[in-house]
Amino acid sequence: MKPAEFYAKYGPWAIVTGASSGIGEEFCWQLAGLKLNLILVARRKEKLESLAKELMSKHGIETRVVPADLLRPDFLKQIRAVTDPLDIGLLVNNAGFALTGNFLDHKIEDELSLLYVNCRAPLMLAHVFGNKMVRRGKGGIINISSASAFLPMPFWTNYSASKVYNLYFSEGLWFELKGKGVDVLALCPGGTRTEFSKVAGTKSGGMEPAQVVELGLKKLGKQPVAIAGISNQIISFMNRFFSRQLLTKIGARVVRGFMIHK
Repeated sequence: MKPAEFYAKYGPWAIVTGASSGIGEEFCWQLAGLKLNLILVARRKEKLESLAKELMSKHGIETRVVPADLLRPDFLKQIRAVTDPLDIGLLVNNAGFALTGNFLDHKIEDELSLLYVNCRAPLMLAHVFGNKMVRRGKGGIINISSASAFLPMPFWTNYSASKVYNLYFSEGLWFELKGKGVDVLALCPGGTRTEFSKVAGTKSGGMEPAQVVELGLKKLGKQPVAIAGISNQIISFMNRFFSRQLLTKIGARVVRGFMIHK
């Protein structure tokens, strides 16, 4: 899709959660390069404001900063206070995190927080902005899933399950909205060089965020699922040939391989 066509379909404003670093920050840069105005959502206000200034200076776009915590019950109210007057054409549900280790060793409050950020927040945002996009007759939603959605992963038990939710939610919503002018994509990266590993307590490595974002923007409107990286595409095909029990053993080995404290 040419830049002018992308802007016509998904502009003039895009909202990106988890915008302060990693894949979310890269989405901001690439969307700004396409001249979309941006609403940046994350907890770290100073980082958002610094990024917003850079984006405006380099690309001449407008920005809005929303320092919202997606765990808070009023996060949607904070976002709507900024976005309601604006014409939002693209939603990128990027915010998310993982807890690494034995499920029973984690506090239940932390596991619930993971569900709120990884699943509840994208659900709520997709409902609000999806309705607006249907009324305007065009738009797009990108939900960040993961290669772990294709492989049961002990020691990432709740995280991988949350990414299955993101995948299935996106595929179902893609079918419901495809005739209403709204495109939906589940973008499934594997290991990516971001701050994600610091929070998860895993080794850093993998693809560059730019590669992941480029794929997502390229595939939006063309298919419901995009898997970044050949090795991750292979993982998705393994579901067709291996038993669930074997896949779970493979998933455990994968997570153990990049755990810092095994």
